[in-house]
Amino acid sequence: MAPFPVLLLWLLLVRLPLCHSTSIHDLLKSMGLPPGLFPKEVKSYSFSGSGLLQVYLDGPCLTRFDTMALYESELRANLTHGSLTGVQGLSQEELFLWLPVKDIIVNDPTSGLILFDIGLAHKQLSLSLFEDPPDCATNSRLKELRGRNEKGFV
Repeated sequence: MAPFPVLLLWLLLVRLPLCHSTSIHDLLKSMGLPPGLFPKEVKSYSFSGSGLLQVYLDGPCLTRFDTMALYESELRANLTHGSLTGVQGLSQEELFLWLPVKDIIVNDPTSGLILFDIGLAHKQLSLSLFEDPPDCATNSRLKELRGRNEKGFV
């Protein structure tokens, strides 16, 4: 029988190639989160042993779940089973204001709900909204929103 540290090292080495070949959407599913939390346009990602998840897009993009969501070109969060905490780089439109999403949590998958902490409030949404990765728009709508922001409207 192999000593425990050797066995552990062997398991880690066998598993590492699988981690790098999986998509961000597969990683989310394996961690108890819906695959559609990030858009199809994810260019790459890194996930460290400490739980830090970094997701990279070609540029900022806009999509819609229950309201509009804006992804920056780089997103960061701490990923643990069932949660993304300390999210940076994702905002949701609420009553004409763009509010940063701070945490995304699935407490009980059987409830069919996912919790979004947007600072001022917690929103519970249907998990079904996040079954499939959304398409992301980088078109004139995004430029329009950026222009408003620079002028102080958003």
